[in-house]
Amino acid sequence: MSEILVVATLNVEEGMVDEAIAGLRPLIEKTHQEDGCLAYVLHRDVNDPNTLVFVERWASQDALNAHAQQPHMLELVELAGTMLSEPPQISFCESLGIGDGPQATVGS
Repeated sequence: MSEILVVATLNVEEGMVDEAIAGLRPLIEKTHQEDGCLAYVLHRDVNDPNTLVFVERWASQDALNAHAQQPHMLELVELAGTMLSEPPQISFCESLGIGDGPQATVGS
């Protein structure tokens, strides 16, 4: 199976971004322990500090499906319900192989 890249954009309510980041940190640490998690990195939009962006790489669709069933993902849903100004925008992507190479690594 091929890797799956996920890009999730979270628009956080004004004044709640630091609290959101603090709440996401332990969930990210738990996700890093999951089988098939190749990268799970949180970013902040430089033009809108209330916008957070997850860039994730999963070894397979099965690994991503298992991730969605983890108990800490319920915590993420609850956190999102209290801090987001709108539903998250999530893109599920597969590589076209264009630009793959050492510079293609996702991370911080």
